[in-house]
Parts: sequence; C-alpha cells; structure tokens
Amino acid sequence: MSAHEKIEKNLGLMIALVLIVISIGGLVEIVPLFFMKSTTEAVTGLKPYSALQLTGRDIYIRESCNACHSQMIRPFRAETERYGHYSVAGEFVYDRPFLWGSKRTGPDLHRVGGRYSDDWHRVHLNNPRDVVPESIMPGYPWLEKNKLDTDDIQDKMKVLRFLGHPYSDEEIAKAPDQLKGKTEMDAMIAYLQILGTSIKTRR
Repeated sequence: MSAHEKIEKNLGLMIALVLIVISIGGLVEIVPLFFMKSTTEAVTGLKPYSALQLTGRDIYIRESCNACHSQMIRPFRAETERYGHYSVAGEFVYDRPFLWGSKRTGPDLHRVGGRYSDDWHRVHLNNPRDVVPESIMPGYPWLEKNKLDTDDIQDKMKVLRFLGHPYSDEEIAKAPDQLKGKTEMDAMIAYLQILGTSIKTRR
C-alpha cells in the first residue's frame, strides 16, 4: 500500500495532515502582513477616534449596522466610481475590530464621512424614508433619547492606548466631558462623519 493510500484510508491522519497544511499556508499568508508598513502604519493624518467617535462606533456595532453595511471598498472601477478611493489597511490601524465586511443590503459607508450634514444623518437615523424614500433600513429614534454613559470611556481609552493607540493623558482625562449631555445619536453621527476622511477623494 502506498503512502498516499494510507493517508486516504486513515481519516484521523488525513485530518491531521490537512490541518497542518492549512496552518502552514495561513502562516505564510498572514505573518508577513505584520511586518509590512502598508498594513501596520497609519495613513498620513489618521488619528485615533475621539471619545465621542469611539462611543459612536460602539453603538454602531451594538445596533448591528455592520450586518447590512460594508466598510470595505474594493479596488475595482465599479467600486471606486460609486464609493470613492478603495480601502487601504492603513486607514484601519485604530479599528478593533475592523468592520470591513462585504454585506451591502445598504450602501458602503466607508467614505460617508462629510458627504452629508449632521442634520441629514439625524433625520436619516430617525426615519430613513424621510430622505431616502426607497430605503428598507429601520429607524433608530431611541438613539436621540438615550444619554451617553461616561463611566467606562476612560478605561476603554486606556486599554486602547496599551494596544498602541496614541491617546495622551490629557485626552483620556477630558474624555468624560466630551460625552456629558450628549445622546447616542450625537455619538453615532460623530462616528459616521469621520469614516473615510483620512484619504481625501474627489467626488
């Protein structure tokens, strides 16, 4: 019996060898990315999220916005003509976890920052059909009513600083003041308005 036949007839051995091959292939593909500047260094001008933007991002995840909206623009003409410059890893070095995704029940949001006014976003989040009649997105009116909790923002920023985000002591100290009197709607809009603004594109 050849070695090949032995592997094919021994299920346990075949599974083990497949896992080894996949592991080696994965390491060869992934490990180099940790040493490439284009994937580990922030693009010029990129700053970590402010306390309000960071809180808005948490709300964005909590409300499962990433289930319908991608934040990844692929480097194809159809993508860049519709959404703007394609996504690059250096724009997301301060995203933990990143929210690229590929689901587009709703449009890609990566370059949405600055495209619409705060008032437009406020109306859209309360009742999307007031500004986009064909929208199937649900409204999020409770965001306007919910006040922000300031208790844990400093701890979040300290953990992120430990992971490499360049927050200063002053930024962390002032974080609760940024959230006082603000609603979840304010935070969500602050987050949406920063998306994709680190790379300027002509629309």
